[in-house]
Amino acid sequence: MKSPLLELREVTCGYRDVRIIHGISLSVRECSVTALIGGNGAGKTTLMLMLAGIIPVQGGALRFADSDVTRWTSHRRVDTGIVLVPEGRWVFPNLSVENNLRLGAIAARARASWRQHLQEVYALFPRLQERRRQPAGVLSGGEQQMLAIGRGLMARPKLLLLDEPTLGLSPIMAASIFSTIRRLNRDGLSILIAEQDVRRALGAADTAYVVENGKIAMSGAAADLVNDPRVRQAYLGL
Repeated sequence: MKSPLLELREVTCGYRDVRIIHGISLSVRECSVTALIGGNGAGKTTLMLMLAGIIPVQGGALRFADSDVTRWTSHRRVDTGIVLVPEGRWVFPNLSVENNLRLGAIAARARASWRQHLQEVYALFPRLQERRRQPAGVLSGGEQQMLAIGRGLMARPKLLLLDEPTLGLSPIMAASIFSTIRRLNRDGLSILIAEQDVRRALGAADTAYVVENGKIAMSGAAADLVNDPRVRQAYLGL
């Protein structure tokens, strides 16, 4: 059987002496959508920041594309194809839309082909092309989320980490973001998404993990979890 694209083995991490993630093991298959679901404060964002190399692994091991990346720096992880679209979007408000996108291609693996990937992002998000010369700070929340995802795609990811991509968006825009996620996956991109909108996340994912108090409480095929009575009661209000 082919090795997972991403594999965590009993990983722990946190902030200085405060441990948030307690021995999590999970995997992401190539060309799949994997969802992390759970309430606010469950540890999903901490896990994403650790995967991106922004906070260090304190224990356990992290493998990506058959390499041990446990101690790799964040920029080295980006160079190998792990790219984070952070919660809250974090665009550069005073830079133009296009310059925000170009910054996404700063990694060595993406620089030579940035023009090609820019056109691909514009094809995916025509609204960004329309507003390419405007400061990112004047965009709506939904447009800024498009920009954040587009900037991530400019880095030529093998694995795209999406942290709460629909947070604060209208239902229509949230549906559009999930439509984009499904399209990217159909094109072969592997995606790990942390999301509080459990219904949409499970609808888009192949596999899901329920995170509670920094641990994996449940896992399995997303289609199975959406029908699990515990998930329906705790996260779907059914």
